[in-house]
Amino acid sequence: MDAKLQQKPLADLAEKPHIHPRRDVTFYIVFLVAVLPLWSIVPLSWAFVIHALRSGRIWTFAWRGQALFVAALCEVFFSIYHYHLTKYISGPCPNPPGNLLELQSAFQRVLHAGLASLPEEGYDEESLDVDRPGSPAEAITVLEYNDSRAVDFRNYLRTWFNKAPWSSIRRQEVHAWLYWSIFNAPFTSLEKLPHGHRKVLQEVIQMLEYRAGSTIPEGSNPAARPLLLTLDPVIVSWRPFVWYAAVTFSNFVLRRRFESAWGAEIRTYKGLEYILRVPSTWDPLTGPRPIVFMHGLGLGLTQYRRFIQHILCKLPNHPVLVPLLPHVSQEIFHPRFLKPMDRREMTECLAGLLVELGWTEWDGDLTELKRPEDHLKNTLEKQIPRGVTMLSHSNGSFSHAWMLKHYPAMITRSCFVDPVTFCSWEGDLCYNFIYRPCSTGFELLIKYFVGTELGVANFLQRHFDWSSNSLWYEEIPDARDPTRAMFFLGGKDAIIDAYRVKQYLTSHGVRKGLWFDPHGRHGQALLSSSPGHREILRWLQQPQPSS
Repeated sequence: MDAKLQQKPLADLAEKPHIHPRRDVTFYIVFLVAVLPLWSIVPLSWAFVIHALRSGRIWTFAWRGQALFVAALCEVFFSIYHYHLTKYISGPCPNPPGNLLELQSAFQRVLHAGLASLPEEGYDEESLDVDRPGSPAEAITVLEYNDSRAVDFRNYLRTWFNKAPWSSIRRQEVHAWLYWSIFNAPFTSLEKLPHGHRKVLQEVIQMLEYRAGSTIPEGSNPAARPLLLTLDPVIVSWRPFVWYAAVTFSNFVLRRRFESAWGAEIRTYKGLEYILRVPSTWDPLTGPRPIVFMHGLGLGLTQYRRFIQHILCKLPNHPVLVPLLPHVSQEIFHPRFLKPMDRREMTECLAGLLVELGWTEWDGDLTELKRPEDHLKNTLEKQIPRGVTMLSHSNGSFSHAWMLKHYPAMITRSCFVDPVTFCSWEGDLCYNFIYRPCSTGFELLIKYFVGTELGVANFLQRHFDWSSNSLWYEEIPDARDPTRAMFFLGGKDAIIDAYRVKQYLTSHGVRKGLWFDPHGRHGQALLSSSPGHREILRWLQQPQPSS
């Protein structure tokens, strides 16, 4: 091994012990006011039912007592059902290993990211004359241990090892992390691996050491165990039947409300339910391009109602399409609650829907899906601009990324709000959303009410594919053109490291298309009172740029 890789006894950011912040007063307020009352419904229901049956008092209850007993009994039966579903998703990850060539390419991009020496604020659109300034395509060279790029890489790589000091991480744990990330399988030892797998693992770890400017010592250290998202035990917090019933009822009412008050339709295409509003006066030739909004994790329409209504109200001449995703909307009674669409199914379904609506054509690059009857025949229709404006929030940026990877020509404009698809390889998203101990009320709200919910846990902890979900700068058409690509980030985002995402984008020349609010929190840009919300609407209202 090159002498450049030998570790030196020099303190750096990667050696700084990570100290979890102490819980503040908001944590206890949220716990006592919101989490504990909801969490207590299930055990109190069990206690009440058992007491009523064992004491025989059930036969003396008046109608109020009987109604309470029936409600408690529903909670008891539902908790058994919920437990059964939790055990069901706790099994092995159903996803097979990804495409090896794609994974190797993804690792190359990870190791190249941040490798170039850049100005503090990155390049801008005017001075940029290369395609990938922040992630040069040249071969990875051996970095010095003290090189700021190596220090930065080590500091963020250790996030995958519970932020343990870099010097405490050993080769056994790194092998386990790499084997999971490449083959989605548990690691035992190098000797037990197939020859091809062992060769790939050794090549990747060598490049990783070059990039880190440091050798990884032999041996094992359980104190620095890696985060193996789809292999680790699923973290699920129970919640009562009344919660799911309320969410399902609310989303059902809102579906009807969008139909009656906003002239929208609720339709289904190949298992994908969606809201569609096409203005009666819209002309596909001269009218504005349609908007597709991909929502994030949470409560579905209940959570995004106001934002969707603002789009419908402020953009009355735009067609609007909102796919509804029950697996991340806590709609436990939906048949696809635990069967989320994967990358291929979602992209083919969404692309097929856009073609059926007449908003675009099949992407010519995908010839296996290209059929003569799919193409527009007469001269007038051929003049219709291809593609839509896609707007995504948080987890919705994964589906947005999938579409850009498979059907880039269908998306003529992209708007990312609090995107989790960038820099997800650095581990902040995984650590913050799943593994981080809560210290504030907001973190507890996110963790209990979203992160550890059954459907969300199933999607993130058993169906997560980091290479598919990672979007790279060069995969975004016209990413440096602010009329075609827009990015909204909040500096106080508790889920992603917004400053790292900002650095990644600016290092590739994204400047005018980046809206960064140093005080913004996750989701704040969607609130009608925020400046970010007004900027999103302003950007959506811009005329479609010429092709």
